[in-house]
Amino acid sequence: MEPLSARIGRPFTPTTLSAVLEVREAREDELDEAGLVTVRAYTDDGLVGEDYAHVLRDARTRAERAQLLVALLGGQLVGTVTFSLGGTPYAERSVPGEAEIRMLGTSSAARGHGVGTALTTRCVELAREAGCSAVRLSSKPEMKAAHRIYERMGFLRTPERDWTPVPGVDLLTYVLTLACCGLCGEPGRHEACDRRLALEPPRYCGQCRRRMVVQVHPTGWTARCVEHGLVASP
Repeated sequence: MEPLSARIGRPFTPTTLSAVLEVREAREDELDEAGLVTVRAYTDDGLVGEDYAHVLRDARTRAERAQLLVALLGGQLVGTVTFSLGGTPYAERSVPGEAEIRMLGTSSAARGHGVGTALTTRCVELAREAGCSAVRLSSKPEMKAAHRIYERMGFLRTPERDWTPVPGVDLLTYVLTLACCGLCGEPGRHEACDRRLALEPPRYCGQCRRRMVVQVHPTGWTARCVEHGLVASP
């Protein structure tokens, strides 16, 4: 049988590239490969040293203590991410009632094909299903491509939460608010805002906190989010 390490990072064929991208929870027999994909994703870009590589390689523990997702393209495992709930072992910057994304990694051979976006999207879906109010994540400043994904999806920088877990490693933090006030855009519901929203259109999308494009007409109003579409007055 071909060594596992030889398969990871192999160039894709046109048939593979046209295949449907699948994201799901990792199976037991995929954990070793998921760990290797994660390590390669970080070490190929020079983002971690051996002191942290063994943590990235340990997908088995992540699957036991959190939820390990994998992305497959043409049947080949090309990316992984760890989804955790606030208050659980792999949650570093989130609190109970929130969710956190950890150790997102995509094979260099599969980049540019929506793998990172698909993995992040599934984490957001899981957070919504769990009733979480927000999704948080930490990222190294050098991870520019990942930052573009997060920002396109509506994640906002939270510089007040930036941190240094170990000397020499500075991390930026982001949050995606899943439930926010449609009038003021702040997390949660507010009685005074709810009273106004009974008469006025929302200013912010309750799903992604983006500012909405509002149009008022003689018979009512519409409010459009570039990501989540249109809502209209009753």
